[in-house]
Amino acid sequence: MSETFEGYERQYCELSAALSKKCTSASLLDGEQKKQKISEVQAGIGEAESLIRKMDVEARSLQPNVKAVLLAKLREYKSDLNNLKSEIKRIASTNLNQAARDELLESGLADAETVSSDQKGRLLKATERLNKSSDRVRDSRRTMLETEELGVSLLQDLHQQRQSLLHAHGNLHGVDENVSKSKKIMTNISRRMSRNKWIIGSIVAVLIVAIILILYFKLK
Repeated sequence: MSETFEGYERQYCELSAALSKKCTSASLLDGEQKKQKISEVQAGIGEAESLIRKMDVEARSLQPNVKAVLLAKLREYKSDLNNLKSEIKRIASTNLNQAARDELLESGLADAETVSSDQKGRLLKATERLNKSSDRVRDSRRTMLETEELGVSLLQDLHQQRQSLLHAHGNLHGVDENVSKSKKIMTNISRRMSRNKWIIGSIVAVLIVAIILILYFKLK
């Protein structure tokens, strides 16, 4: 999964959980405090929509199999956000005076509990998504660390192999020098042998000539 998408998703889950809490608070307030809380929720909804658009763009740039999973998840996020919009609109449109609100608290307690239950459910879902997103981020970081350790180990192995090759190359260079020296020595020995052959041949020839001359004068 894309780290960019996970970052947007984590921000969205945190924002969604905060908006659910603010929406619950707004339903229990009145007057200026209620208006301020509603304004905060509406501003947060705008930020959430922006994050969903960013996640949508990022998801569509990924591989088809990954894109399908992420787009399905985005549809769920959009549905939750639409529910939150409807809830804050309902809260904003409620303009009861104090007496009517007291009557509502007395006669509509069951409805209030139902709304609170729905909001708690959305909050629990948002918290669960946030926990899952955090787990995926931790898994991604662990995978990155393992990959980094593997890369360092491979680099160390390559460095050792390089040192071995350099050492072997140095040994071969030394062998080449020894072979060159041996060739020079053999060449010098061969030259000396050839020179000695000529010298011995000359001596033998002189001796033969001397013997021939001695025999000639004795027989004469």
